[in-house]
Order: sequence, then C-alpha cells, then structure tokens
Amino acid sequence: MNHAKFMISILTASIHLLTFLKLSLATNNTLSPNQTLYDGDLLTSPNQMFQLGFFSPGTSRAKFLGVWFKSTPDIFVWVANREKPIVDSKGVFTLARNGTMILTTSERELIWFSNFCRPVSNPLLQLLDTGNLVLVDYTSKEEKSFVWQSFDYPGENIVPGMKMELNKYLTSWKNADDPSPGDFTYKIENRGLSQMIILMGKRKRFRTGHWNGSFFTGLQAFPNPASKFRTVFKNGELVSLFDPNDISYNTRLTMNYTGFIQRYIMNEQDAWILVSEHPKHPCDNYGSCGANSICKINKGTMCECLLGFVPKNKREWSVSNWGNGCRRITPLDCPKDGFLEIRGAKFPDPLDYKMKDNTNTDECRDECLKNCNCTAYANMNISNVRSGCLMWFGALIDVKEFTEEFFPDANFYLRLPISELKDTISRKKKRKIFIATAFGFGMLFFGLTYGVILLRKRHKRLKALKIKREDLELPLFELATIAAAKNNFSVENLIGEGGFGPIYKGNLSAEQVIAVKRMSETSTQGSEEFKNEVTLIAKLQHKNLVRLLGCCITGKEKLLIYEYMQHKSLDYFIFDKNKSALLTWPKRFDIIMGIARGLLYLHHDSRLKIIHRDLKTSNILLDENLNAKISDFGLARMFKGDQTASRTKRVMGTYGYMAPEYAFDGKFSIKSDVFSMGVVMLEMVSGKKNKGCQNLLKQVNS
Repeated sequence: MNHAKFMISILTASIHLLTFLKLSLATNNTLSPNQTLYDGDLLTSPNQMFQLGFFSPGTSRAKFLGVWFKSTPDIFVWVANREKPIVDSKGVFTLARNGTMILTTSERELIWFSNFCRPVSNPLLQLLDTGNLVLVDYTSKEEKSFVWQSFDYPGENIVPGMKMELNKYLTSWKNADDPSPGDFTYKIENRGLSQMIILMGKRKRFRTGHWNGSFFTGLQAFPNPASKFRTVFKNGELVSLFDPNDISYNTRLTMNYTGFIQRYIMNEQDAWILVSEHPKHPCDNYGSCGANSICKINKGTMCECLLGFVPKNKREWSVSNWGNGCRRITPLDCPKDGFLEIRGAKFPDPLDYKMKDNTNTDECRDECLKNCNCTAYANMNISNVRSGCLMWFGALIDVKEFTEEFFPDANFYLRLPISELKDTISRKKKRKIFIATAFGFGMLFFGLTYGVILLRKRHKRLKALKIKREDLELPLFELATIAAAKNNFSVENLIGEGGFGPIYKGNLSAEQVIAVKRMSETSTQGSEEFKNEVTLIAKLQHKNLVRLLGCCITGKEKLLIYEYMQHKSLDYFIFDKNKSALLTWPKRFDIIMGIARGLLYLHHDSRLKIIHRDLKTSNILLDENLNAKISDFGLARMFKGDQTASRTKRVMGTYGYMAPEYAFDGKFSIKSDVFSMGVVMLEMVSGKKNKGCQNLLKQVNS
C-alpha cells in the first residue's frame, strides 16, 4: 500500500513539473521524453495508416486516448483509458524522462499511466506501421528493445501482428459510444481440444470447434487469404494465435458489442468488407439443441437426437424448447457395448474428458470400453502438435453437422448398446438398398433427358439476353461448375467489388486460377453491359487485354469468368506509399507502354474498332510480372467502317477520367480514350487520386 502511494506521489510531482515546462509537440510518429500530446494533436504512422490521439466515440462527449485507422477513424486498435474517460475536460498525454506514459486532464487529474518493470534511460515512443504503439529503449544491448507495447493490451479489434494469448483476449465495447469492457470476450480455450470461444459474462455463447493443424473446424473450410493464422503450442495446448503482418491487404478481427466475432478486410476504396461472422446460424449458438443431440443447418427440423437417443420430453421438444435435449433409448450394458461412427460433425465440447497421448484408434476404442462412464471417443492427430485419444464422459453438448464435405477427420464414435447398434445398422442397410434401386432408375431417366434439357437451357439463356449463338465465341459454363470453383461464392473468396458486382477468386482446375465477376441485383451495370462484354471481348486477343475465359447465364445469375491477375489493379499500387515503391520509374514506363499498345490494338489493329469509354487505373490489371492488361469492357462501343465518332444520351463511366465532350455532350471517339489515358498517366506520375475535374485541373496546373 505504501509503495502504491509512493508511485502516485511521484507521478503527481512529474505532472506538476511538466505543466510548467513549455515543451514542443512531437512530430511525425514519435514522442520524445518530456514532449506532450494535447487534445487535437496527432501522431501518424510512417505509412499513413494509423493515428494516435484523443477521440470521442459515437455520440459520446467523453474523451479517450487511442490508436485508430486513419482512413476509418471509428475503428480503434487500442484505447488507453477504456475504463476511465475524461469528462468535461481536455486530455494531456506526456512521455516522462523515465519512460512512463502519463495521461491526465488539463486540470492535472491523473487518468492513466503505463506500468513496466525495467528502468529506461533513453526512451522513445513510436507509432509503428502495424498500428503498434511501442516504447523503445535505445540504451538497451539490443538495437531496439520494446519496453512496452500497446499490442499487449488488445481491445475489441485484433490486427495482423497482434497476438491473442491465454491471458490476452478480445473484449467487446459496452456499446458504440462506450469503449469500456462489455459483456463479450473472445479467447483461447484448452480443454483436451484447442478452440476459440465467445463468452457472454461467464456463459459460453459460441465455440469454433478444435484446431486441426490448419484451421478451426466449423469456423472456416480452407485457409482464408484474409486470416493466415500462425499458432504456438506448448505441451499440446494452444498458447498463442496471430495473423502475420502482410502488406498486401488490411484485415481485422472484431469482438462486436452485440456478441458476434467478425472478420473484415479493407477493399481498394478503404472501406471495410465483412467476410465472416459467427455465430451466423442458430446451430452456432452454444448447446442450442441441448444434450445428446445434433444441430443440422440444412434440414427441416433443426435439432435431432443422436442415434440411440430420444427427446427427454416429446411434448416440449419444439422450436421454442430444444434445450431439453435427449436421453438414451436403451441403457448401456458395460462392457458389452459398441460404437457408432458420427461423420462430418463438430466434436462435442470436452466438458468432462480424458486425453491419452500416443494412442491409435483401436487402443482408444478399448480404453473407452474399459471405462463405463465413457460415452464417446475420437482419435486426435494434429501434425507436430499432438496425437492420441480423446474420450468424453457424461452428456455430449454442442454437436453440429457440417454441411461441407471437406472435413474428412471430423468423425467421432458414439457409445451405444449392442441391441441399439444392430437396429441402427439394419435401418441403414434397408435405406441403402432403397436408395441404390431408386438411383439406378433415376440415372436411366436422367441419361435420356439431360442432353435435351441442357441444349434447351443454353438456348433460353442466350435468347433472354438477345445473344445470337454465332456471336458467342467463348465457352458457356454451368453454374454448379463455377460455384464449386468459388466454394459456393464464399465470402472468404471475395477479392473485390465493382459496379458490375462482387469479384471472387477460385480454381477451375488444379492448374488454372480464375476470377469471377458476379452481377449483383444492385449492379449499376445491367444486362446490356453484360451482353456487350460477352460478345465483344471474346473477339479481341492481345497480350495487353485481360482474357475472358467464358460466361455463365442461369436464371438471374450472370457471371463472367476471367484469367486471374495476381497483382490486382494499378490503383492498388500507385496510391499506397509502401506499395508504390514497387513500381520503379522504368516499370511505370513499361506499364504505360503496355496500356498504349492495348489501346492501339483496340483503335486500329483489331478486326473491330473499339472505344473503351471507361479507361481508369482500377481497370488496368497487373499480372504476376506487373504487365498491364486493360479490363472491363462493359461500356465499350464498336465503330463500323470509317466511323470516327458517335453520340449517346446515356453517359456512363467515371467522372474525372471522361473527356469533356463526352461528359457534357455524350460525344465519344478514339480521342475520348486518349484523354482517359492522359489522366491515368498523371495519376501514375503524381501518385495522387483524381476525384473529379477540379482535382484534375489542380494536377495539371501544378
């Protein structure tokens, strides 16, 4: 107690001393000893991505010190005084000579101070490009040693480079106006299985399923490009989890104050796109169907008892009261029981369990049979982490059926009496015989009719868009083929969004990566633009034009299948301080020449004379060697014979890139594309975005 009073008295004395010193504000991204950050002042990371300063969240008038994304200042990476706001006053943040960070009000009331053990003789506070606020000691034996870092104190958001550990977890805000710790936490749990859980207070709201060596079963199917988790295990238990820092994208994981864990990625317009959210289905709610049951997402009845079980109370077993759970039909007859394999399901939560290392499946079965309280078992084999036998005791809670087929190891074995096991096997055999017979007749009928139906469908799809078969010079894909390549249009495969709609990445085959543009219902481009691109770009072949591989027209679904461009679009590079360094002046010249060659082909050398009408940096894609390829021909128009110009009442394109005669009078020609090319060149040279005519004139004058 005396030590605490002594520390407070030292801090108070430091505050009074610093008040009488007229010290200059730190510049750029650093704060030196005895420098002060006042309300309204900012530190900005070198890459211009993050800022440190004072803020008032939402409609609140209280003040907090924190780090946020510069382009989206309502998204915070760290908040110093979450539990003690500054009310009816302004904030003052100072770095003392001993390295202590001190946050006070303008009336010198102590709000928050940093706490660390080792002494610091030459401190410097820095805001790094990762959003990490670090205290560096330059007199340390190491060149740079972090004495303190904000990444050790996560709030509601975790960003690449920030670790989640057993004692460091995400905590939601209380609400949109109050960053103090709320009701929900997202943390690591090790109970036989290593998994992530959401707690509402002390009660489980959601759990991911176990870590299988690559991802959390039930949370995602395949590794997500926006979440390349790295894990650290100790004695078979997960102790640390983080996203490695990757400059090719910005992502964050948020524990929302409404109780959802959400993954976002930032698109090229600096807007956050929600790519995943959990819980996303009633089956994700922890224990939603009660004990000894299984939750099925795509079934008419969401909750079913496990085989060998019936509802505890049939009258109350309903949508409003699934939680009663199920009981055994026949009591176990230990040790004369058997096991039924439950395939493709999230393992029960190991509330009462036993883990035996280095045990194979047969040994695991025998071990479970020996213990009359063992109700299920599974063989665990997580590469380089742990292998052995996991046994459950008592009721089985929170089992969910997977709808996908990519969980070959997600099987566990349910203990049943021999009598119940025989009845179950008999029912399954009868069902298989019926299915096989029906399947044989079905295949015969299907073989006779499929060809005719397919031809009719293809004809109807083209007729609906007024496309003649002879005008279609590219393959027409089936929706199922493209959906499979894109993991059924999973948000994890979303790589962009344009006027046409969302763009997905996928694998058409093991060797061929594709990009698919899917027309959305709210698309600013309609069937006319789709028809235009399908019939036009297929006739064009040039190394500086993006290649259209095919299309898909099924009902309301309209898809364009392109070759995948590894380095996205030109604007992704030139408007980013770090990424633009990859485009040397010789490389920029090569890109400009590539665009020029593509336009020359469109205007003069192809069998058609094409005016693009929407040439801009976001429509210039870059392949793996950073070669330029012109894309997006939805607004392109074809000229006939000696035609040199045309006029339209429907002016479409992007202001700032449009030639004046097209923007104001609807007149377009080859010169329109040349004007747009000039704007693109200005952006490449200046590194500044063109957002309209005024900005363009300023760039020209400067």
